[in-house]
Amino acid sequence: MTLLFVFGPPAVGKMTVGRAIADASDFRLFHNHHVIEPLLDVFAFESPAFQTLMGELRQRVLEEAAGAGVDLVFTLVWALDLPADAAAVRRHLTPFVEAGSRVAIVELYADLETRLGRNRTPYRLAEKKSKRDLAWSDGNVRDLERIQMNTGVPSPADDVIADFPHLRIDNTDRTPEDVAAQIFDWVSAG
Repeated sequence: MTLLFVFGPPAVGKMTVGRAIADASDFRLFHNHHVIEPLLDVFAFESPAFQTLMGELRQRVLEEAAGAGVDLVFTLVWALDLPADAAAVRRHLTPFVEAGSRVAIVELYADLETRLGRNRTPYRLAEKKSKRDLAWSDGNVRDLERIQMNTGVPSPADDVIADFPHLRIDNTDRTPEDVAAQIFDWVSAG
């Protein structure tokens, strides 16, 4: 059993690459918005209830997937500079570690212009209704540039990343299928 944890900034292509992996293999995809979208129907994003339930639902899905032996791609925007995010990611990975699974971390990065273009793709908008207000969504992608979402600068996330194989991919000018193929090759070699 393998958990591929894919992280990177908004609109970098985490979900799309995850879908390409799942379509080409037995992996299942659990992307960030599988939890976010239903909760937004009930709670505001910044509300304590939303934040609590988001963490709890993610954790329960990951626990059950690990217990059921599911090969899983799990995607997330990870604020590397926030200790609370590092602790949450470690918690999310723990069920797979405890189940004796292989856990591998894949980091995607692309420049802001590329990500703003990807923010408007039909697949993204179909899967993430909260992103359909394009003015807000573009502003959110830009605003989150203030948060460290890629490696290269020391952060609280370094301790988590150091515990697992880590592949960093610039997917600026690459198809999701090409990136998925690179990830398969890397996982197979490890």
